[in-house]
Amino acid sequence: MVAESVIAQHNAEAQAVWDAYHAGRPTRVPVTLWTDARFFLLEDAFNPGGRISFEDYSTDPQVMMDVQLRAADWRAYGVALCCDDQAGAPPVYKVAVDLLRYFDAGFFGAQVYYRLDQMPDTQPILAGDRKNALFDRGLPDPLTGGVFAHAHRLNEWMAQRLQHGFTYQGKPVELLAFGLDTDGPLTVATNLRGAELYDDFYTDPDYVRQLLDYITEGTIARIQAHRRLFGLPEVSASWGFADDAVQMISTGMVREFVLPAHKKLKQHLTTAERINIHLCGNATRHFKLLRDELGAYSFDTGFPIDFAWVRAQLGPEVEILGGPTAVLLQSGTPQAVAAEAQRILASGILQGGRFIMREANDLAPRTPLANLAALYETTREYGVYLL
Repeated sequence: MVAESVIAQHNAEAQAVWDAYHAGRPTRVPVTLWTDARFFLLEDAFNPGGRISFEDYSTDPQVMMDVQLRAADWRAYGVALCCDDQAGAPPVYKVAVDLLRYFDAGFFGAQVYYRLDQMPDTQPILAGDRKNALFDRGLPDPLTGGVFAHAHRLNEWMAQRLQHGFTYQGKPVELLAFGLDTDGPLTVATNLRGAELYDDFYTDPDYVRQLLDYITEGTIARIQAHRRLFGLPEVSASWGFADDAVQMISTGMVREFVLPAHKKLKQHLTTAERINIHLCGNATRHFKLLRDELGAYSFDTGFPIDFAWVRAQLGPEVEILGGPTAVLLQSGTPQAVAAEAQRILASGILQGGRFIMREANDLAPRTPLANLAALYETTREYGVYLL
């Protein structure tokens, strides 16, 4: 067990770093690390022998809730000490319905498939001559379409458990809202239509526009309905989303086909002029377009990234999140991780003070804490801003 004095010192430093960053007067580069159910369920130390499957996690509300609670503790005394998270047991534990990355396609009716030791996924339901099947059905119910009927049953079970006085480690548990995100219209279209979608861009461009518009309309309705259900503003003051599949097409095609869908999402879901976007993969060629035309001023990146080029293209105002690859963090040595972190920090990405170090992208299971500690300590040493 980590000494309380160590946790207190870590938390004080981390809070000061984030406070300075958000005030626009950064003292050093903050470090954040993302973990999800995959990180824990495929980690032998957390889930020996894989006794809890992804199907268990996705279908049983008690399993889902208990995994999240145990994971919060597991992270709080490990990963949290290797970044600028608050470490130690939280004052309130938080849980939520977690539909992993299949929720978007599942909302539109794609079936979820479970494979041994793999994240659940869906298969295209618009393949071949079924390309127009969804248009014939109309838009799904915004609250209970597809897998969301099951999601609301999970949420109801968790809410009832908490209403009966359930606590964890003697502390209260809060149930968070769900159904508020999207992985992006082109990504969802790819999940629904498959690789044929990229032939459609050339052979049936009107179909691509129709499908993207259908997905966008359904997504807006779903998010707004869930915001209303959970007592949140239907149009938020800040917002961000993802669309990893844009890496598959040219910037001209993004402008022509995808940007209108992105703008519609922004128009209906937020009043913010500046938003954030997550784009894994080789998508940096689109960043300037998305900054100028969409108002994306925060980019959560994956790999590959030329940090010097990105900063030169976007200027000092734009926030960039990125860092060593998840593969290097999992399989490399602490020395290799430290060298890569130092290289990134010296690239020029720090210009303007709008850089956050993180893994690129999503920590892989079985990542050694020693490698995460090397990333953190290197950033603490070489990511300091000269006053």
